[in-house]
Amino acid sequence: MGFVKVIGFTVVGIGVLAGTGIILAQSPIGKKFITARQNFDPTIPITMEPISFGDLERTVSAPGSIEPKKLINISSQVSAKVLALPFEEGQLVKKDDVVIRLDPQNLVAAMDSAKAGLKGQEASLGGSEAALINARLSFERLEQLYETGDATKAELDAARASFLQAQSNRQVLIHQIEQAKAQIERAQKDLDNTVIVSPIDGIITSLNTEVGETVIVGTTNNPGSIIMEIADLSEMLLKASVDEANISPVEIGQSAKIFVNAYTDREYDGVIQRIGLKRQVAADGTGTFMVEILMDLEEGETLYSGLSASTDIVVEHFYDSMIVPSQAVVDRRIEELPKEITQGNELVDLNKTFTRVVYRVIDGKTVATPVQVGPSDLTQTVITAGLTKDDIVVTGPLRALINLRHDQQVKDQDAADQETIDQAKAAIKSKQKGKSTEESSDDDLNEEQTEGQDETQVESEPAAEEGSP
Repeated sequence: MGFVKVIGFTVVGIGVLAGTGIILAQSPIGKKFITARQNFDPTIPITMEPISFGDLERTVSAPGSIEPKKLINISSQVSAKVLALPFEEGQLVKKDDVVIRLDPQNLVAAMDSAKAGLKGQEASLGGSEAALINARLSFERLEQLYETGDATKAELDAARASFLQAQSNRQVLIHQIEQAKAQIERAQKDLDNTVIVSPIDGIITSLNTEVGETVIVGTTNNPGSIIMEIADLSEMLLKASVDEANISPVEIGQSAKIFVNAYTDREYDGVIQRIGLKRQVAADGTGTFMVEILMDLEEGETLYSGLSASTDIVVEHFYDSMIVPSQAVVDRRIEELPKEITQGNELVDLNKTFTRVVYRVIDGKTVATPVQVGPSDLTQTVITAGLTKDDIVVTGPLRALINLRHDQQVKDQDAADQETIDQAKAAIKSKQKGKSTEESSDDDLNEEQTEGQDETQVESEPAAEEGSP
């Protein structure tokens, strides 16, 4: 009996649910749901393209800064006060133009002292030569007396020693004279160094000293004063720091594209001129090699020294290669792909978790196709195996590629968008046509009403005449 009750309750419950479903279906919300479900299209809109062939360059990117190829730091060879600076920072200078004048007063005094010392040494040399002659004559006389027995051996030895001493004194004075002459040459050179000229044609890019300041000569533990910097801005280098992991394919003579941060609308060409042979370590511990790239500037164009920039060094060229957009190549788990695609496919390594695939479109459905990729740039990737020239591949959008799977129905998004636009245009035209029809109907109705009013007015006029006296 209890079993019958349960059955009865179940039947009643089903009837209630069925009734509720009918009520919901007849409600406005239910009707919208049913309409949306009937209009639901499981086809995924995607963009697709045929396989293309073209050229691609493999590049190595690196940051750096722009500096002049010729940069001269001007410092002083003597310690002196700055007397004059004929040029200001930013001005052009020619080779051999005087750019710095130092106070020569102390150096002139040193020159006079050196010349006076030379004269004194030359005067001493005359007295030394006279003493040498006297010593030589005494020694010769004693030699003769010693041979005749009129002089002793001790007297002869003393005369010989005096003669040798006189020779030595003369030789010392000769060297002192040479030293005095060298001091004069040095003093003259110091005087010449009080006038500093530009060694190149260029621009004064930095002026670190003012008139009246004293500049000093650098020593081992104390760097000297750098008075100014002169640079030739007609030839500029990009000094790029290439990561040690990417330095292997980089060679002298390779071309490069240079992008200056300050000029986003420009792109410069360059050629590698030098590659540093010693590894440098950055603050974060990264190992880099310094690569100097000569920039190709237009005639008369100049750039600021020290600008930040980056470069793409072309290390390999690929001509007439099979190319697809980079986002078309996606990674998929091997276990999620059909076995007929992965089994026996030499492009799929079953020992790995992921494999790279490109989705082809065949009869409106996706086909996951394992591929072997080559180098790529920011937008395109070379396909070396897995595709043919007649294939159509899915290239976007990215949101669709992320979740795209094998054997899914797809449609051309561009065609779908155009169909939607055409439908919208047709709806607008239909609405405008219907509005025109309604306006025409309203005009006809107004005309009929006007005619009726006119007829009524005509009929009422005779009645008025009959009733008149």
